[in-house]
Amino acid sequence: MASRTLADWLQYVERQHPQPIALGLERVARVLARLGVQIECPLFTVGGTNGKGSTCAMLEAILRAAGFRTGLYSSPHLLRYSERVRIDGREAEDAALCEAFAAVEAARAGVALTYFEFGTLAAIWLFARAGLEAVILEVGLGGRLDAVNVLDADCAVLTSIGIDHVDYLGATRELIGREKAGIFRRGRVAVVAEPAPPHSVLDAARQQGARLLLIGRDFGYVREDGQWRYWGPAGTRAGLAHPALRGGLQLRNGAAAICALDSLREHLPVGMQHIRQGLAQVALAGRFQILPGRPQVILDVAHNPQAAQGLAQDLAESGFAPETIAVFGMLRDKDIAGVVRALAPRVTRWHLATLGGERGASAAELAAILQAHSVSAPAAMHPSTELAFAAAREEAGENDKILVFGSFLTVGEVMAQLEAVRSGARSHG
Repeated sequence: MASRTLADWLQYVERQHPQPIALGLERVARVLARLGVQIECPLFTVGGTNGKGSTCAMLEAILRAAGFRTGLYSSPHLLRYSERVRIDGREAEDAALCEAFAAVEAARAGVALTYFEFGTLAAIWLFARAGLEAVILEVGLGGRLDAVNVLDADCAVLTSIGIDHVDYLGATRELIGREKAGIFRRGRVAVVAEPAPPHSVLDAARQQGARLLLIGRDFGYVREDGQWRYWGPAGTRAGLAHPALRGGLQLRNGAAAICALDSLREHLPVGMQHIRQGLAQVALAGRFQILPGRPQVILDVAHNPQAAQGLAQDLAESGFAPETIAVFGMLRDKDIAGVVRALAPRVTRWHLATLGGERGASAAELAAILQAHSVSAPAAMHPSTELAFAAAREEAGENDKILVFGSFLTVGEVMAQLEAVRSGARSHG
């Protein structure tokens, strides 16, 4: 057991439950009690259809700029599992993750845990032992029955509510909102950055006795020439530079993060200079990430219609290109047609990639959806993301844009391909 590598552990963990997703807190709570660890510092839980990762990254960056020792748990990862667990701004080391998995394995005593549940408990175990001053947990799926909800948030943040994961959360915003609002707690702050929240979210906040802070009513932001202004429970913060994360929705995510920090300012005081520094330094791969060089390559993990609409808007505002060439791969259980409808007007050529695994859609399935929606732009099919990206680069002119999107898997595979090329160049340099 002790000699297992992280790769060994991850393969083992993946086999410990018959289903990849099995929502419910009873198993996680039972194993957590046996682990005998607690989070003693202020805890933020961040849920939402889109914007969770960006908001978590901004919370971490601002708190670290203020000198606080932070823990951040997020998912999924793009290149390495260790991206999911960050302590004081650094990815957890493989040896520490192995030790945490071993602790969970010893405590579970045969309780079947999913991959995400196992990983969540391992992160909690590491955070509890790390002497942290603030912990940020990103919800994996939904909220009410998600493993991170085994802990009570001092401040819950709900970034957005769109249609996604309908098999687990329901097919309407009202049903999805009810599930996501399950992270609210009685007497504690619930920051809602969705401008038009379903009634179910407002009802849940009232029923649970949460201290609801709504964007547009209790906090918000104003775009100004080259900068922006935030207003909220602790007053106004003006003259803010745009976050280092690109995209039109990042001001909304930034406002949610600042509001969350405002709500816990007695425990985690943050000054104006820390907000400025954190927003300037925040980094998160795969969110309208523009790579250096020509042709321009844009990476975006957008995988539902709401995110695709935001991506289409960001593309529209990112400057003219003769061609916008898409490298597109998605999971079969996502709303592929909704994503295509949002982005088809912005794409002049498509390179469709087959994603591996049981959930991965084939290039032929993607092509059929494009055809069914009368997409007239040329589309080529490829057996892998690697070949699709290579073909896009081959035909792109230096002034064109290559857009890689549709899934964390799609973006992660292209990132791994680019990293391999860079590593090869370094070794031959």
